[in-house]
Amino acid sequence: MLTGAGRKEFIFRLDPSAELQTHQGVLRHSDLIGVPWGSGVESHLGKRFFILEPTLRDLLLHIRRQSQIVFPKDIGYILLRLSVVEGMRVIEAGTGSGAMTTALAWAVGKEGRVFSYDRRADMIDLARRNLVRVGLEGRVDFRQRDIEHGFEDSDVDSLFLDVPNPHDYLKQVRRALRSGGAFGAILPTTNQVSALLRALGDHDFGLLQVCEISLRFYKRVPDRLRPEDRMVAHTGYLVFGRPILDVAVDGPVEGGDEDGAG
Repeated sequence: MLTGAGRKEFIFRLDPSAELQTHQGVLRHSDLIGVPWGSGVESHLGKRFFILEPTLRDLLLHIRRQSQIVFPKDIGYILLRLSVVEGMRVIEAGTGSGAMTTALAWAVGKEGRVFSYDRRADMIDLARRNLVRVGLEGRVDFRQRDIEHGFEDSDVDSLFLDVPNPHDYLKQVRRALRSGGAFGAILPTTNQVSALLRALGDHDFGLLQVCEISLRFYKRVPDRLRPEDRMVAHTGYLVFGRPILDVAVDGPVEGGDEDGAG
């Protein structure tokens, strides 16, 4: 990744015969190959850029998109709640442009596997190209399939839905998710959340949690530290639960708030 004045970022794969053309000048890829991370380089106009290894956040914000993506502020908590780590097998449904797919592929590592479902071939093609761009395509199997007909994969560790009506697919979710696995979904409206909560109770899911993540940045001036004028607030409601084998008669096991929140 190259970053220059105004914190403009450029993420690309190096090709010895290629050039990066920017409004601050041209940089030849051949001049960048082998340069250590953190080094400064100059364009033909003498404008300075820095070479940095892209973080997962950088990769997610620079994917090519044709649909709304799951934002990094939500993805971080989703990975935590689904406990996605090296070697895990994870299903996601609703591939879209592939932001969540990219994060899952990053988290499961070389020994893990992501199974990504979408009905639309064009979205799968876009997500695959985004993964190729960041070198993670080898960790993902794409399935063009309507999940109403069930998942091809089973006994997975975690399962995440980014679809309009997740409450309609919980029978299929339980069949694919291993006993004790983790389930999550993201939804834009409260009525969808209510429908999912009712369905989770009907399908013996417990430890339910509903939340949303807000993110506020601060101005980077030590003597006048205060919040930025704008903040990233509501982007979606997150719902999590666990399949329970022995559910109490009076309903699903309740999930608590985060540590220290009561």
